[in-house]
Amino acid sequence: MSSSILVVDDQQSFRFVLEKQLRNMGFSVTTASSAEEALSLLRRQSVDLILSDMVMPGIDGLAFLSLVRETWSTIPFIVITSHGTVASAVEALKLGAFDYVEKHCSTDELKITLARALDYQALLSENEQLKQHLNQEYSFHNIVTGCPTMRHVLEMAANVATAPRTTVALFGESGCGKEVLARAIHFSSGGMPGNFVGINCAAIPETLLENELFGHVRGAFTGADRDREGKISQARSGTLLLDEIGDMPLDVQAKLLRLLEDRVFEKIGSNQPVNVDCRIIVATNHNLHSLVEAGRFRRDLYHRINVFPLTIPPLRDRRQDIVILVDHFLKKLRNHLGKSLPGISQSAMNRLLAYDWPGNVRELRNCLERAAILVPEGALILPEHFSMGSDQAPGNPAPSDDGTAGNGELEYRFFFTPDDISLDAINQRVLDITLEHCAGNKTKAAALLKISRNTFYYHRAKQVIAC
Repeated sequence: MSSSILVVDDQQSFRFVLEKQLRNMGFSVTTASSAEEALSLLRRQSVDLILSDMVMPGIDGLAFLSLVRETWSTIPFIVITSHGTVASAVEALKLGAFDYVEKHCSTDELKITLARALDYQALLSENEQLKQHLNQEYSFHNIVTGCPTMRHVLEMAANVATAPRTTVALFGESGCGKEVLARAIHFSSGGMPGNFVGINCAAIPETLLENELFGHVRGAFTGADRDREGKISQARSGTLLLDEIGDMPLDVQAKLLRLLEDRVFEKIGSNQPVNVDCRIIVATNHNLHSLVEAGRFRRDLYHRINVFPLTIPPLRDRRQDIVILVDHFLKKLRNHLGKSLPGISQSAMNRLLAYDWPGNVRELRNCLERAAILVPEGALILPEHFSMGSDQAPGNPAPSDDGTAGNGELEYRFFFTPDDISLDAINQRVLDITLEHCAGNKTKAAALLKISRNTFYYHRAKQVIAC
C-alpha cells in the first residue's frame, strides 16, 4: 500500500507539478490550497506525511505546523522553502518539523528526504506498538490471582506506581514473581518513558558489581580505554531493579546508600557527580533483618530501602491461584507452541494442587511448558506428562491418578475461570473425568454416565470440534 502525502501550497501550478511528481514516485497524494483546508482534510482522513509551504495567506506555515503538532504529533512535517525563507525553515525545525526542502529541488533530493521521513515514521509506529505490547504484557491486569493477600499486594503496587521517586522493596521466595511485579510497576508508571533495567547482585562477582552499577571513565583502571555507562545510567527516566540485594557486598551497599539518599553517584575514576532520575526497586528472597543482625547488611540501608515493602506470598500459601495460573499459562502456550492444548485432566490438576511448589510460579510455568510439549496434539495433559520434585504436599491426601477420590468412588471436581465456565464446558469435563476413570473404555464410561454409547460419542465429537 502506497504512503499518502498531503501537499499544502497556495500556488495551484506548483501543487499540480508536485502532485504529478509524487504520483510518479508511487505515492498517494491529496492537495490543499491553504492551511485551513488542510486542517479540514486532516480531520476527515489520515495521511502519512505533510509537505507544506511556509508563506501562505491566512494561517502561515509555522502556525499550521504548531496546530498540526497539537493534534497529529507523529505525522512527519516537511517544510517547502523558497528563496529567503531558510531562516523560517530553521525555526520550523525547532517547532518540530522533520526537515525542509527547497521549492525547486531535484527529484532525487525530494525522494531521499521523503524516504527518511517515512522511515522515521515507521520506526515511531513500531516503537509505539512495542510500548503498547509491553504495557499490556506487563500490566497489573496480566497478573492473575484469586488470592485476597495477593490482590492486596497488587493494589498496593498500583498505588506506588504513581510515585516514581519512592523506593520499593519486594520480598518473597525465588520464583514467586518479584521481577514480574517490578515490571508491572514500571509499565504502569505512565510518566516513566525510560528503560526497565535489571541487575542480579548475586550473579555478578563482587569485583565487577560496582562497575556494572556505576560505570567508569576512560583511564579509571588498566584496560579502561573508553567511558562506560553503568546500569544506573541505562535506566535514566526509567526503572532500575536491584535483584537479590541481600547478596550485595558491604562496600557497594555504602555507595548505594548515597545514591538513594542524595540521588547522585560517581562513575569509577571520576569525581563528577551524576544525577539520578530513575525509579529504584530492590528485591530479595532473604530476610534482610536477619542479615542486618548478622552484620551482613547495613542497618541504615535496610531502613532506607524499606520505605514501601511488598511481600509476595509463595504459591503453596495461595493454592487457589494454581487453577487460575494453569489456565493463564496454557493460553500463552497455545500461541507459543502452536498447539490446541484443550486442557488438563482432573487427576493432573489434583497432582498440581497437591504439590508444594518450592519453585513457586516459575516452577509451575516450567512444569506446564514441559507437559505441553510432551502431550499429543488435541489430547488432555495427564499426570505422567508432569515432572516435579515431589508429588505429595505435607498434610494433603495423595490424589488418585485415576480421577477417583482415593476410596474407589468417582469424584467430580471442577475448576473454571469466570470467562471459561459454561454448561458445555462442565459437560465436557464430566466426560473427560469419567473416561479417564474408565481407562479410556468408552462403553464403560457411557454406562457409568447412564447414557448410550452413541450419545457419548456425540458429545465427545462436539468436544473435538470445539477444540
